[in-house]
Amino acid sequence: MDSYVGVYKIVILGSGAVGKSALTIRLITDNFLDDYDPTIEDLYKKTITVDDIPVPVEVLDTAGQEEFYPMQDEWIRNSRGFLLVYAVTDRASFEGLSQFYDKVRRIKENEQMVPIVIVGNKCDLHSEREVKTFEGEKIANSWGCPFYETSAKMKINNAECFHELVRQIQEADRLNSPNNTTTSSKKSIFSFCNIL
Repeated sequence: MDSYVGVYKIVILGSGAVGKSALTIRLITDNFLDDYDPTIEDLYKKTITVDDIPVPVEVLDTAGQEEFYPMQDEWIRNSRGFLLVYAVTDRASFEGLSQFYDKVRRIKENEQMVPIVIVGNKCDLHSEREVKTFEGEKIANSWGCPFYETSAKMKINNAECFHELVRQIQEADRLNSPNNTTTSSKKSIFSFCNIL
């Protein structure tokens, strides 16, 4: 059985070497992954505690290399929430973030709310920084998404960004529920990354 009832299926998307695996391993095992070994697709399962409630999550750590981009459609289609990650030390990874956002938006266009959190990783590497905090905040605000700067190595916001994504999924479940009286039966209002 690949998943279980009530699971929060999360996909981490971003360019290669931005620290997607390091963030995932830190959440799942509390260890820091120091060596970069390009990921193709790794699935992790764990029950985490969010706002004092146990939450079962499946985290899909995806490939950031372009040759694996065709696999992303399936990952996105089958998931409930998305961490879009760039490295603050790599401007190209920041500038490439919009392609991941646009792809999620295109594939999930029929859902009223799609939970997305923007993450600027490696914030501990001050001397190597290429992307300023306000730049990350600006793009997250323009998309209506929560934003975190993180460091898997120093344990800065490494769990908080996942917890916020779980909250976003919970809110999306309420909005997308057939019993939700605020949803129009004629046409759903399309929005992304609503900030709680």
